[in-house]
Amino acid sequence: MRIRRRSAVAGILAATTILASAPLGASAAPSHPMPAMATPLTGDHLDEAYAFVDNRGGTAAPTSAQRAQIRADNVVTRWNRLGTPASVTPVKGRLATGPAGAADTVARRYLKNSRGLFALRQAAVDDLETIATTKVGAGTVVLLRQRYGDLPAAHDGLVAVAVKGGDVLRVTSSLSPRTAEPAAARLQPADALAAALTDARIEREKLADSRVRLVAVPMPGADPRAAYEVVVMSNDADHPLGYTTYVDAIDGRILVRENLVNFAEDDPHWKVFPATPPANGADARQIWCVATATGCSRQVLDPATGKPWDVDATTGTPSFTTSGNSADTVRLWGNGNPAVPAAARPDREYLYPFTNQWNTSKCDPNSLASPEQADGDAATANLFAMHNRMHDWSYRLGFTEATWNLQKVNTGPYGKAGDPERGNAQQGAATATTRNNANQATPPDGMQPTTNMYMWQPFAGAVYPPCVDGDFDMTVIGHEYTHAISNRMIAGPDSGISSSQGGAMGESWSDLLAMEYLFESGYTPRGNTPYITGGYVTGDVVAGIRNYDMSNSTLNYSNYGYDRGAAVHSDGEIWSATNFDVRRAFIARYGAGTRAQQESCAAGTTPVTECPGNRRWVQLVFDSFLLAATGTISMLDMRDNMITADALRFGGANADLLWNTFATRGMGAGAASGPSDGDPVPSFASPYVENSEVTFKALGEAAGKPVRLYVGDYDFGSVPVADTDPATALPATLTLAPGTYRFLAIGAGFGHKRFTQTVYPGVTADIGVVMPTNLASAASGATITGDGAAPARLTDDAEGTAWTATGGAAGRQVTVDLPADAPRLVSRVQLSAFPGAGAPTSTMYSTVRQFEILTCNAAAGADCASDAGYKVAYTSPANAFDTGSYRPKVPNLVLKSFPVRPTPATHVKLRILGNQCTANPLYAGEQENDPRSATDCASVSPAAGTAVAAEFQVFSS
Repeated sequence: MRIRRRSAVAGILAATTILASAPLGASAAPSHPMPAMATPLTGDHLDEAYAFVDNRGGTAAPTSAQRAQIRADNVVTRWNRLGTPASVTPVKGRLATGPAGAADTVARRYLKNSRGLFALRQAAVDDLETIATTKVGAGTVVLLRQRYGDLPAAHDGLVAVAVKGGDVLRVTSSLSPRTAEPAAARLQPADALAAALTDARIEREKLADSRVRLVAVPMPGADPRAAYEVVVMSNDADHPLGYTTYVDAIDGRILVRENLVNFAEDDPHWKVFPATPPANGADARQIWCVATATGCSRQVLDPATGKPWDVDATTGTPSFTTSGNSADTVRLWGNGNPAVPAAARPDREYLYPFTNQWNTSKCDPNSLASPEQADGDAATANLFAMHNRMHDWSYRLGFTEATWNLQKVNTGPYGKAGDPERGNAQQGAATATTRNNANQATPPDGMQPTTNMYMWQPFAGAVYPPCVDGDFDMTVIGHEYTHAISNRMIAGPDSGISSSQGGAMGESWSDLLAMEYLFESGYTPRGNTPYITGGYVTGDVVAGIRNYDMSNSTLNYSNYGYDRGAAVHSDGEIWSATNFDVRRAFIARYGAGTRAQQESCAAGTTPVTECPGNRRWVQLVFDSFLLAATGTISMLDMRDNMITADALRFGGANADLLWNTFATRGMGAGAASGPSDGDPVPSFASPYVENSEVTFKALGEAAGKPVRLYVGDYDFGSVPVADTDPATALPATLTLAPGTYRFLAIGAGFGHKRFTQTVYPGVTADIGVVMPTNLASAASGATITGDGAAPARLTDDAEGTAWTATGGAAGRQVTVDLPADAPRLVSRVQLSAFPGAGAPTSTMYSTVRQFEILTCNAAAGADCASDAGYKVAYTSPANAFDTGSYRPKVPNLVLKSFPVRPTPATHVKLRILGNQCTANPLYAGEQENDPRSATDCASVSPAAGTAVAAEFQVFSS
């Protein structure tokens, strides 16, 4: 999970921690340690403690006079809830032009000339204070903030103007047209802190850090309110809480609550795993040092101070341990154990031994009390080094003191100091169940952010990782650190990401930037490709902690909410797939470069305009953060920010590449969405290619019948792009940029049909799909009876509704009485193991894994009311729905087709032979040596007693 600044606990999944604990080395009866809360690691939704809360109420609509200001067909405007433009974007070219000048002057001139659009008086524009002017290539991003009397605006009240010469390229804003000075505060700061703690449910004795300052909060349709901005962070690393809460300074109401937690001279030497340990656990670490020397694999030096990582910039002297200007790292086992840095090394040789003890002991808690202490010093030093590497790498891409980075001492008159990354290695290792996670908490600039890295261990019916230490997986460490980058750079120094689509992109950026850091550094983490997050800690080398390898994903914007409902981690994979395509397109245009070129670009010694394509792409990602004047962002907002960043950085040379790639993932020119829309309107059209108009037609027995067409693999959660039903507003025609698309056609009575088709430039064509009758569909006249609740959910031609039967998975069955009395030839069935809308991860283990199909022909005299009248027509493979070693995942459970020995039948029976819990050998047996927990799913987990499936379809062909 992750912890965001201003509203964030960030994590690699949603945080999962189990709060029960036992003393170090204690033995307890085997238990079923199910997570006490949702976790990013399992893919469940975050619990309510991490929700964004806005109690201001209402929405102020723009006036007709404001709307009249948008006259150009080339300009796209989205409005914020305060009644001013959230973004003003030209589809092509510039937003405004004028004489060149200082960027701040150009930005203010545009705002003065656009006073009608923003409903501001000239005095209000003059009163805007400049927060930052950041160079982006040949352009500049100017960030301005409103003031109301003597109080700065908070949460909203920002505007970011992209300026190049005398031109304005794009504007994003959370400006308010109501600029009256707020009434004076009556509440005392101490009272505001107390109110924030009560709202956050943080006990005062658990308060780790806090800050209170008086600000003004813009209000929709009303004058701004004086408020106290109260930042609080708890010291509970098991269930970390961090918030920025805006407390009304008159009456003490909670106006807004943002979650800060997202669910990672001399010559000292560090011995580290640059990416991840090898699969065999060998000590394959490298030695990194400040001065190039024999035996050193990499020269490392803080680019901000020019000093080694272990130097305290306040004194100029080394700490001799895991503390420096950019990171402070300790081992934090919990359960009464103090936080301790790695053992001091007066010689600054941080070459601690690594024995892989947690893995070889199979999670034995007694390893912590051994002389090796589960390699605690090596883990602490590794985390310290990796945090420094992320600091140094991101510094050269623009995450500096001027953009509110993480440093104890800042080297210039920028930002606030005192906020190096705090790293807690092996967090909770001495407890029984604090495992399988990572998180990042990022408060506002000047307050110390914290990351927690956990040990990994299998738990029955929850997750099945190997016994490894997350402190050695750089894909996870880099993921967590990137939460600090995105939350600090987006929306200025005091706000962060607050929308659901923004949260999804936050997870995606964390995966993407960790991947890019490793790629540019020449390191390959564990996984079948270098583009997997968490392959080491999860043991899943196919997709790691995610549903997909980002380089091989079927997802697009129309699939938002595909994994049992909207969730930041799974929906973030849509943004990852899209951006990986953009990155791939940049490499195709500009090349991948040599290893020397990659290193030179990462070190900042080669201008980005001369760098390989991947470096150009990642630079645009960093630049795009600066163009967001609000954390209430959608994927389309950040698409536009990347296109604008390209205009600033590269003169718009890649607008075609960007638009074309975004279009093929559903974020084309006609796409529409708000920042938290769960059903965004996709578009697969680009303004830079010759698009094709295609018409969808259902053929075969479905000809002339209502059938929906989707892009991608998913029914549940997805938005159709066309249909053949004249009664709906959705047409049968659609516009597509050239490319090869995966489609899914669904019709009541005709089931699901997946197919692939290539679309060529400018061709008017049909997309025709032959769909035979689904004999098991209720729409075709079939009826169903059997075990469990609502077996009719299996015959409704929809994967979002799931059938559940208890009493043991094996033997649960349903019988479909096929339509009409005459026997029908049965030659193929389709079955879905999708767990159903909103299902928790525990239900994934109850989904069908192996099954059999039995048929009965009453017309031939068989007794179809008795099991004796049925014969087995098909027995599936033992791994019909195969899943990875870490946990079952939705892509492995969606509907599949299975051939059946052709046989005439009036009735078809589906019988479950085993679910993922009882029949999957990856989840069987005792897999660790911790006496406090058990791992055998079949004997311990409640999932063993339930069978779950979502859709059963029968065909004659």
